[in-house]
Amino acid sequence: MECRMGCGACCIAPSIRTPMPNMPQGKKAGERCLNLSDDNLCKLFGLPERPAFCGVFQAEVSVCGSSQAEAIQLIGWLEGATAEAS
Repeated sequence: MECRMGCGACCIAPSIRTPMPNMPQGKKAGERCLNLSDDNLCKLFGLPERPAFCGVFQAEVSVCGSSQAEAIQLIGWLEGATAEAS
C-alpha cells in the first residue's frame, strides 16, 4: 500500500519517544506532530533529524484502513494495545 498523500495519521496517532526538531521531549499519542505541515506532509521527510520510528513506518491496510479517520483509530488502538504499563 502507498501512503495516502495528506493523511498524516502516522504523525498524529502514535507516540514518539525520541527527541526531534520542535519537540525535544518527543510527542504523546494523539498529539499532532509540530513537524507536520498544514497539508499533513512531514517537514522532516528525508532529513537525518527525522526520528527512526517514522522512517521505518510502512503503510498497510491493516494499520491505515481506508481513510485518515480510520488510520487514526487503528493506529491509536495499536498504540494503546502495545503501550508499556506506567
